Amino acid sequence: MPVIDKLVKQAPGIAALRRELHAHPELSFQEVLTADLVARQLTEWGIPIHRGLAGTGVVGFLQNGSSLRAIGLRADMDALPLQEFNTFAHASQHPGKMHACGHDGHTAMLLAAAQYLAEHRDFDGTVYLIFQPAEEGGGGAREMVQEGLFTRFAMDAVFGMHNWPGMQVGQFALSPGPVMASSSEFKITIHGKGSHAAMPNMGIDPVPIAAQMVLAFQTIISRNKKPIDAGVVSVTMVHGGSATNIVPDSVELQGTVRTFTLEVLDLIEARMRQIADSLCAAFGARCDFEFARNYPPTINHAAEAAFARQVMADIVGPANVITQEPTMGAEDFAYMLLAKPGAYCFIANGDGDHRAMGHGAGPCTLHNPSYDFNDDLIPLGATYWVRLAEAWLKPG
Repeated sequence: MPVIDKLVKQAPGIAALRRELHAHPELSFQEVLTADLVARQLTEWGIPIHRGLAGTGVVGFLQNGSSLRAIGLRADMDALPLQEFNTFAHASQHPGKMHACGHDGHTAMLLAAAQYLAEHRDFDGTVYLIFQPAEEGGGGAREMVQEGLFTRFAMDAVFGMHNWPGMQVGQFALSPGPVMASSSEFKITIHGKGSHAAMPNMGIDPVPIAAQMVLAFQTIISRNKKPIDAGVVSVTMVHGGSATNIVPDSVELQGTVRTFTLEVLDLIEARMRQIADSLCAAFGARCDFEFARNYPPTINHAAEAAFARQVMADIVGPANVITQEPTMGAEDFAYMLLAKPGAYCFIANGDGDHRAMGHGAGPCTLHNPSYDFNDDLIPLGATYWVRLAEAWLKPG
């Protein structure tokens, strides 16, 4: 089952839409022009739409036959607050904003699939086309779910896809279980007592307390959790002090925590709080401890992952459907998988830069100011969406 020829023929037109999106990136919950483009194209192809979930979300729905079965296909639409380095014609026209994660390509692949499915309704049931805002830290998936995505649009399962640099074009990666980590942030303010640096005995120095706290947090990873359970605690910011001869009143630590299970996350948060409170008390200081859980871990459902893997194997061959190695990056599609069965996969974006394709220079890595989505993926990604929907909603 090769890439669908019609999608190859339609790809230049979809690529032009993708480059229009790349040139006009919009940040989380600000995807007004992006949503307008999506809505305009779906309407032009005769696909009914619903707008307004999570503010700028768009849901298209294609119905055929009499089956009550339904499948959801999701693409994210938002860009990053990043200044683009590329100088090609479709580089960002909005300073400080850039599609550096390929969401313009995700939107394009789902649009290509929508166009084909509207023309060739070889399925029995309903395909929901979910164009989601605010994946980059805004929790747009959570907002769509809370605002009734799955109650308004009853679907049996939902599937997502992300481009992945470093994999050979023509490959997919998919596995059951955890594939992306939870993402949490912490801020700890250690309150001591300022003094002159020549008379530290007159104060309570928060700096050595902070230093010991940073080191102690790593014992949670090495000594409190099971060695086979993954977890990362990263202190990424330390702020304190105003002069070389003054012991500051306070020091602030900030950072992130990543895990693949909520149980490990519970453990890490509890131990961090205990360590922070106890260390401060031991030195006569106190602290304010803030811990914000952003995205839960993205955990693929086994049956849906196996189903999607077979669809991929039918397109590119079993050898090109590789094991999806879990990454400590986070993804808010996790919220959809908490509410519905489904699976999240990677589609290979290639290695190196894109000069050979006329896309400009730069390393092919996500969240990089020289990044650009590989337009050659559009027919393949769209073929996967089409064949997945057709297989899930197979007539008879």
